[in-house]
Amino acid sequence: MKKCVKVALIQLACGVDVNANIAKTEERIREAAAHGANIVCLQELFNTQYFPQHVDVKYYSLAEPLPSPTTERMGRLAGELGLVIIVPIFEEAQPGVYFNSVVIYDADGRYLGKYRKNHIPDGPQYLEKYYFTPGDLGYPIFNTKYGKLAVGICWDQWFPEAARIFALQGAEIIFYPTAIGSEPDRPDYSSANAWRTIIRAHGIANGVFVAAANRVGVEQNMTFYGQSFISDPFGDCLAQASDQEELIYAELDYTKIRELRDLFQFFRDRRVETYSPILKKVIE
Repeated sequence: MKKCVKVALIQLACGVDVNANIAKTEERIREAAAHGANIVCLQELFNTQYFPQHVDVKYYSLAEPLPSPTTERMGRLAGELGLVIIVPIFEEAQPGVYFNSVVIYDADGRYLGKYRKNHIPDGPQYLEKYYFTPGDLGYPIFNTKYGKLAVGICWDQWFPEAARIFALQGAEIIFYPTAIGSEPDRPDYSSANAWRTIIRAHGIANGVFVAAANRVGVEQNMTFYGQSFISDPFGDCLAQASDQEELIYAELDYTKIRELRDLFQFFRDRRVETYSPILKKVIE
């Protein structure tokens, strides 16, 4: 396996036309391949607008049983271009059971598995509990041609427990496809700095690379701020997007993982026998 890999994040604005969103994303995937990318990550729910702003049964029709035409198209593209592709999708497991998922394809186009979003938010214009069942697949690792990857989806990115589990299982890069922007109940507040900080902290605490792919644009009553980024195990930002449509790249040197872990012995000094209280909802 290569010690260095090139990662690309695709940050786009989504329209109401699903096919147009897919076609635009495919163009950017091909562009990433032409620029030497090895791994490409798409944004959360990449082929639709962010529909959980509202509760409406009509949006269930956007869900796709897997494998779907969308995911198989991405799998063929992965094999054609020799890329690992991380494909977020609204999954229909069966009528009435839906997941916010990602599907992973290796660089030869092989399906490696999927992850289902574990942490489901419910707040003003982030009304995901109506649409998504909490994930039931745990925290899998995907052993690809270009490294061991983990994927959390949006709200998962705020939970250090998930990042730790990914890292303990051997993840070298944690990807976070996301859809984050304005907070309707606090219109004067931007979460962008807190968002970057918490994800970079996961990288430092676990000695891994992290990469967060956001969307941009105005969709109904929300504005998505983009600013997708990639940072290394020391928390240094390797690439960051603006608030416009953009494709960003970073070269990841896997030797940085050992370098950080040799400097800071966080895994050695864990006191797992003292952590049982964290398994409780409330500590009293």
